[in-house]
Amino acid sequence: MKKVPVGISSCLIGEKVRYDGGHRRDAYIADTLANYFDFRPFCPEIGIGLGAPRPTLQLAKVKGRIRCIQVKNRDVDVTDALCDYATELTPLQNGLCGYIFKSNSPSCGMERVKVYDNNQVRREGVGVYAQEIMRLYPLLPIEEEGRLGDSGLRENFIQRVYVFYRWQQMLETGLSVDALTHFHARHKLIIMSHADYHPLGRLAASACAENLSAVAAQYILLLMTRLKKIATRPQHVNVLQHIQGYLKKQLTMDETAELCEVIEAYRRAELPLVVPITLLKHHFRKTPDPYIEQSYYMSPYPQELNLLSLL
Repeated sequence: MKKVPVGISSCLIGEKVRYDGGHRRDAYIADTLANYFDFRPFCPEIGIGLGAPRPTLQLAKVKGRIRCIQVKNRDVDVTDALCDYATELTPLQNGLCGYIFKSNSPSCGMERVKVYDNNQVRREGVGVYAQEIMRLYPLLPIEEEGRLGDSGLRENFIQRVYVFYRWQQMLETGLSVDALTHFHARHKLIIMSHADYHPLGRLAASACAENLSAVAAQYILLLMTRLKKIATRPQHVNVLQHIQGYLKKQLTMDETAELCEVIEAYRRAELPLVVPITLLKHHFRKTPDPYIEQSYYMSPYPQELNLLSLL
């Protein structure tokens, strides 16, 4: 599989663009994810000409509005320049399938950035550039490097990146009713692990030549919104049992009992998700099923990422 194009704050891959002239290279991002993601680095401060090193910036309330200003010279306001830079990058960022931001940054933090209001400091802000990117690209999977330390958030982000990548590939080969229907069928079990899949199924089924573009736009927006919700163990158990139903005529009583026991152990958090999935894959190698074979649920991204062993 080709590497997936993903935007990233430049400092996270070792570029010396920080206010102090340094970087914040993240080992997991640079040493592991870089094997699968084609990182496209962006530094908005450098992009608007501030250089490195540079005077420190912060988010502050100015006349009731949150602005990005210099700490030592509050008259220097770069808010509009950061927003304009995000818009100027549109030709470069339209092809992205995800974005990883630097946490706590007044330009790039996606949540809980410090906002200074007189003598009070509240973690209620969003980096100006990050906020504009999220506004311009509502479908784009976005995460911060700090939150990627959480196994559930990391798996969720990477899964969304690959789903969006496959959507982009489908559009490149040509959107059609059949293509949309096929895309939904292959992702149905993934959707089931996050939320009720029926609304998306009905939406895909409503597509015809006359309304295809509108339905596809509604579909991908609803899909990417639903997938933001972290899948729970009970939801995964429901999917695993659903998949098991495709083997009810193929398994012996002992094999069925073993599979049920493994799924139950996963439900009790005694085993990671990779164990029942590996057992299911073993059975489907012996007795393939066309629908399960096409589904992305048991192989949502390269298995070398080893994410299912952490869930």
